[in-house]
Amino acid sequence: MKIWTSEHTFRHPWNTVAQAAWRKYPNPMNPSVVGVDVLDRRVDREGKLHSHRLLSTEWGLGSFMKKFLPIQMLGGDTCYVSEHSVVDPEKKTMVMQSTNLTFSNYVSVDERLTYQPHPTEKDSTLLTQEAIITVKGVSLSSYLESIMANSISGNANKGRQAIEWVIGKINCEVAELAETAKSGMKDITDNLEKITHNTKTESI
Repeated sequence: MKIWTSEHTFRHPWNTVAQAAWRKYPNPMNPSVVGVDVLDRRVDREGKLHSHRLLSTEWGLGSFMKKFLPIQMLGGDTCYVSEHSVVDPEKKTMVMQSTNLTFSNYVSVDERLTYQPHPTEKDSTLLTQEAIITVKGVSLSSYLESIMANSISGNANKGRQAIEWVIGKINCEVAELAETAKSGMKDITDNLEKITHNTKTESI
């Protein structure tokens, strides 16, 4: 068993980061995630949002690792991951827990991500990640677990970049909406001025 942990600070408020985490896929940084399906979503009596999603990812094992794995694991390229999440808007916490469903008899990756306001930095969000990797029934399991931990670390960096990318998209959408609203208000003002002018002209 191999345990990998990491922390990262986003220079954005929790609400923004949590929204970006929901909209993380698809993104150009993690092209291996090819599908996201919502299986269940509900709000409990305490106002917490519970969600269950199924993620479809491309397995993407290197040829070196494939030499150590049973032939049963090499037939397909798609791996399915079950993700459960809980969002507490009052405490401002978002916890996402995922585990692989495919090849779970040989490899298990249990990951937990927690987004919460940074305890000391204003308008920042602290992301805490933990992954437990277990390889069973194959040779050099400890070595393979270390390789997979390095792969998870690289993917985590890409995931953080993806969050920033989504936040950039959200900011652009907000700016576009503000510009549209501003343009709409100008049109309304111009029309009111025309109506007022025409009314005064008719009165004269």
